[in-house]
Amino acid sequence: MSGIVVGYVASPEGEAAVRQGIVEAQLRKTRLVVVYSDHSAQLDSATALERTAALDRVHALLHATDVEHDLRHLVRGTDPVGDVLDAAEEIGADLIVIGIRRRTPVGKLVLGSHSQSILLEAPIPVLAVKA
Repeated sequence: MSGIVVGYVASPEGEAAVRQGIVEAQLRKTRLVVVYSDHSAQLDSATALERTAALDRVHALLHATDVEHDLRHLVRGTDPVGDVLDAAEEIGADLIVIGIRRRTPVGKLVLGSHSQSILLEAPIPVLAVKA
């Protein structure tokens, strides 16, 4: 197996990553797996509705293409970095696509970065896309 894995978050950066993942999958004529790792322990109803709407947008983007795809919404309370890397290993991915946003050096130091962890830990190429 092979393919492309997109690490999705409900944000403009996440949607940019999905769009670029679709382009890459079309160019490479391969499968696309979108991983949305929802690691929140509890959600209020407004947040749940926002996330459902975001996933609906991703679902529509995927179905508007001729790309073979899989949308995985993982609600496990685990590490999103591990979820993306595990999916890439599982399908034998050739590429991981992630969305990034500009942050200050202090913001990176204090908050950490899932994107940075994927860039550093992935054993395959990672394409970072700005929104």
